[in-house]
Amino acid sequence: MNVLVLNAGSSSLKYQLINVESQTVMAKGICERVGSGEAFHKHGLDDNEHVIDAPMRDHNEAMALVLEALTSGPTKAIDSLDEIDAIGHRVVQGGKYFDRSVLIDDDVVSKIDELAELAPLHNKAALMGINACREQMPGKPMVAVFDTSFFQTLLPKAYMYPLPYELYEKHSIRKYGAHGTSHRYIAQRAADFLDEPLDDLKIITCHLGNGCSMSAIDHGVAIDTSMGLTPLDGLMMGTRCGAIDPAIVPFIMEHEGLTAAEVNDLMNKQSGLLGISGLSNDLRTVRTASEEGHERAQLAYDMYSYSVKKYIGQYIAVMGGVDVIVLSAGVGENCDKMRRMIFTGLQPLGIKLDLEKNKLRGGEREISTDDSEVQILVIPTNEEYMIALDTFDLMFEGEA
Repeated sequence: MNVLVLNAGSSSLKYQLINVESQTVMAKGICERVGSGEAFHKHGLDDNEHVIDAPMRDHNEAMALVLEALTSGPTKAIDSLDEIDAIGHRVVQGGKYFDRSVLIDDDVVSKIDELAELAPLHNKAALMGINACREQMPGKPMVAVFDTSFFQTLLPKAYMYPLPYELYEKHSIRKYGAHGTSHRYIAQRAADFLDEPLDDLKIITCHLGNGCSMSAIDHGVAIDTSMGLTPLDGLMMGTRCGAIDPAIVPFIMEHEGLTAAEVNDLMNKQSGLLGISGLSNDLRTVRTASEEGHERAQLAYDMYSYSVKKYIGQYIAVMGGVDVIVLSAGVGENCDKMRRMIFTGLQPLGIKLDLEKNKLRGGEREISTDDSEVQILVIPTNEEYMIALDTFDLMFEGEA
């Protein structure tokens, strides 16, 4: 079964065509800067990649280019659209409505639109992708896979905020989390790697990239996560501030003369590694500068690792221990220095990083010492495959 996996952004359309049975990526690419005069389409696998400047007024035109690239020319992966069996869409916010992936119908579309207030950039973009597929491939089965659904198992003590309860009743203000598809994938892969049932393990999963989140997964069930009502909460990130004293918001608005929209932009796009270092949201750039003696870059590096370390401690406390800590995404998978800083000083908790193993790169691997009571794993995430698998499962649900 071939599944086209789509991840639509406000000005982008990222995709992969995946054969689920063979776990093979047949084609992938991204349309960038959709709606601008600088739009381009990057398509292909590995060295066989083509970049084409192409006008795309909207996601419908971007989708048409994607389908053309998949079925014709030097990068084609299939002969016709009939070879695409279904489409899986990444949707960030599923709210209280969706605790699992679902087949898309008019009611699902309506609820995704209703929830856009909680993730305006993401849900509206997902709807653009869904509508483009309806236009270009009418009748093709589609599935919505929600970033938030994995965290619908959180108990009220974990997802509620200590605000007047009426605000929850009126506006559904609560913790929803994000990156749930990634956390679900790496937790299961960690259990498979260790040849242990997921239901027997206490796992802390760390999705560390430009966007960062962590989760406590107790015997296969998510019981807490760092992101909140929106993806702004929790860890320090590339451009997001993460958790801060909420009184800072009105203070900045008053003293800097900012509107609510402007301070929201400041916290989401001007903070984190970028805001502290003054250089970049890319940890590689910050690392290089810190090693060259740039004090603010070093401070940003220290704050990022300290943020992760604190959440490890929190989740050990709420689960009453931990068996496995898993790191994933761009920073978690690739930055040995950041991993070393995160785990320094945690030896009294039975968490021991092997410095030589930590230097190795690529693939699923253990980086803890042989005598570490807690195993530390690096597991490359694969959200696209998880979306394809959910789509596959829903297509054949009830046939077993």
